[in-house]
Amino acid sequence: MKDGRPRSFMQEAEGWPGHLWLEGGTVVHLPSDQPRPEARPRGPAKRIGPGFLNPAMAPARTRSVMLLADALEHHWLVPEGAPVRVLDALCSTGVRVRRWRQELPEAHVNRVVVTGNDLDEHALDWAMASFEAHPSGRPVAPRPEHRQRVVEPREIEGVHFTQEDARVALLRGGWQWVDLDPFGSPMPFLDAALQGMARRGVLEITATDTAALTGSSAASGRRRYGFQGLVDHYAHDDAVRVLLANVAQAAARQDREITPLLALFDGHHVRVSVMVRTSKNGASAVHEHIGWRIREDDVPYRFVRHPTPEQTKRGSGPMWTGPLWHAEIAGRLTEARALELTAPEPSVLQAWRDLGLAWDEADIEHAARETVRGVRHIAEASKLMAMDGRNTTLLNLDDLPRWTGTGKTPRLQHLLDALHAAGHGAARVPDLNPFLITDAAFERVVNIARSL
Repeated sequence: MKDGRPRSFMQEAEGWPGHLWLEGGTVVHLPSDQPRPEARPRGPAKRIGPGFLNPAMAPARTRSVMLLADALEHHWLVPEGAPVRVLDALCSTGVRVRRWRQELPEAHVNRVVVTGNDLDEHALDWAMASFEAHPSGRPVAPRPEHRQRVVEPREIEGVHFTQEDARVALLRGGWQWVDLDPFGSPMPFLDAALQGMARRGVLEITATDTAALTGSSAASGRRRYGFQGLVDHYAHDDAVRVLLANVAQAAARQDREITPLLALFDGHHVRVSVMVRTSKNGASAVHEHIGWRIREDDVPYRFVRHPTPEQTKRGSGPMWTGPLWHAEIAGRLTEARALELTAPEPSVLQAWRDLGLAWDEADIEHAARETVRGVRHIAEASKLMAMDGRNTTLLNLDDLPRWTGTGKTPRLQHLLDALHAAGHGAARVPDLNPFLITDAAFERVVNIARSL
């Protein structure tokens, strides 16, 4: 209350209301000086001030909604009907938090007990104002009293917003779902994130310092990740595996093991989602999945656990060599499911238009395409990406002419069809470059490609 009147977050948010934008099925407010995002945003957005929105991260937020929805519907995180304690440790203006509230299945959304945290007061003001301006009207989970609560939270729609250092928020403990999306490297927050998790939980991490993770900034790679890299067609896959290796080893130091659920390189960032469990045996076995990728003369690469000094000169590592995805969970992240969860109802969309959202039929089409792009090829590649990396072959299509000696590049779909006809598993990998993954031996792939 203020002067006897109910508190208005919209009045307190400096610069409010800006202008409206739609991400997924959730309307958001952009600062007045942030340009309207392009139809197909790519790469890091220019940071214009506190609380800005990077539209290129929308696919990652969509997959976050899908993974949490899958956990609620298929009960692989907590028992059926049990609540899930969720923390967005660096929530900025709360777009991901609002998308969870708006887009998760209504039958389960009341089980999600959400806390959003950020040090930026301006961003939190906009998060609260956004909830006030656009309430979801959905059920609210009962919130148990937090035993370590020191900072008095601001609350709206059952969501707690706290303003403190992310490491402090993470260490409050007991989190079953943690999202860690900083600017740059997540490494300064990783130990606190793992320490603050429940005995079983999901940790989602974003890293935007891709120069360090791909080997193009060698000093940063060594300093932050203990990584030596080669910049070639495998740099993106290297980046994903290097981040996973660091997460796995940090977890092992706390007697925990990880199981990758979904890990990929998306445009300008790496995004990994892992199940974290308390397990001394699993933690002790972590080095079975740590090794190096060595470039060879007879095959594109081999994974080895302990490279020789000569091998390290043509290798990258150390990195995670085990599975990158969970077959069943990733297999349910389909294009149809993405649209089902995130597409707004026509009546709701019209209401937002009446409030000033400039959103025409072309925008609807572009938004649907972006939603589909964020999950394209995931379901089809799920089984192969869930295999140990030492048992599959990852191959850039543009490298094939050198290996086949034909000077010609086959069409990717033709090669996939031929591998399937020969009894092998094969799929396109989600990447901007034309990659395929297969369980066929590399020599077999080359012979089939020559026959095309």
